Amino acid sequence: MSEVKFESFSKIPRLQRDIIVTEKIDGTNGQILITEDYQLYVGSRNQWISTPDNRFDTDPYGFARWVEAHKDQLIAELGIGRHFGEWWGSGIQRGYGLEKGQKRFSLFNTSRWNSENVKVCSVVPVLYQGKFDLGIIQGCLDELKIHGSKAAPGFMRPEGIVVFHVAANSMFKQTIEKDEEPKGKS
Repeated sequence: MSEVKFESFSKIPRLQRDIIVTEKIDGTNGQILITEDYQLYVGSRNQWISTPDNRFDTDPYGFARWVEAHKDQLIAELGIGRHFGEWWGSGIQRGYGLEKGQKRFSLFNTSRWNSENVKVCSVVPVLYQGKFDLGIIQGCLDELKIHGSKAAPGFMRPEGIVVFHVAANSMFKQTIEKDEEPKGKS
């Protein structure tokens, strides 16, 4: 008889714990990996787009070129590790009213990054931080609908919000338009 591996059931986090609500920016997912020997890897959601041995083969929005141009500052400010964010701006999704050629990289980890400890890029705007509250979450979404983007002030078609549940270490999104439809459905 073969050995059957036991699998435990993980603990269930409590719902009424801390959350961080940020603006969901409509761009393209990006990641920067800085290795212990300071090599840079640049990725999209699904693949590397630039490695130390293979640069710029697939870089449709110029993210890898931007990383290369800011390499020293990124290494100095972000340090060793994997850094996820959104590459957005002119020519990418909504564009956010930025001038031709203007693009930005906004880091997701608001618990680690803010405008005081990182200058080479930005951080997604925090709309609320505190205990889970559906009313406050809806209020954050309504605030964006009425007053527009916090990431690009004056842009009146923000995409929505991301709710990070700290205890569950999970993110949930809600978009302003077509939230009930699966992504990619026309």
